[in-house]
Amino acid sequence: MLAEVGGPGQQRLKAARVALVGMGGVGAPASLYLAAAGVGALRLIDDDTVALSNLQRQILFDTADVARPKVQAGEARLTALNPHVMIETRPVRLTPETAAELLADCDVVIDGTDDFDTRFAVNAACVSADIPLVSGSLGRWSGQVAVFTGRPCYCCLVAETPPDAETCARVGVVGALAGVIGAMTAMEAIKLITGAGQPLAGRLLLYDGLAATSRVVRLVADPACPVCASVQAKA
Repeated sequence: MLAEVGGPGQQRLKAARVALVGMGGVGAPASLYLAAAGVGALRLIDDDTVALSNLQRQILFDTADVARPKVQAGEARLTALNPHVMIETRPVRLTPETAAELLADCDVVIDGTDDFDTRFAVNAACVSADIPLVSGSLGRWSGQVAVFTGRPCYCCLVAETPPDAETCARVGVVGALAGVIGAMTAMEAIKLITGAGQPLAGRLLLYDGLAATSRVVRLVADPACPVCASVQAKA
């Protein structure tokens, strides 16, 4: 019924395949909203199992899922929500060697991992295959979302692993923040697929949960970026 989507937009959602790298705080809520929106196929990529401590923020799972592979538990929950969505499970860790194969044939990729090596591998594969990348991250009370469609790429924003890199397991995170950031990544994926509105392409949204504020900053391509600059040169 949304004028910006309509029947054609719903059909584009039905024909789309979205990969979710990491079924954690970002990927869990994002997958629920994408399945509910009628995305045709969701590819779940994660080699982890559900832990009790995950349940505080990863609302895709419940207590009975503890110790089950996340992609297996996620498949059951998403199929129960929308049996018309094809769920493709990949219970493996994405690496630079496997990224291209794992993300092949996808229309959009959502990266919600908190491992920088994985993020760099996802970004390189998306740039090479010209796949839009939606990146979401969070920690403590704040999070960020960005969309990368060619240049600038994620590597222009983060050139190397920060020496003081934090993870949710190390610093903690308020559970509701995962819902906020996860829903935002799903929103960006839906906009990219349907052509509605203006995606965060080339922009970074910063959300501060404690202050209840957000701001958007524009990203600039690094002319010496080892990922997207070389791809542009070849083109």
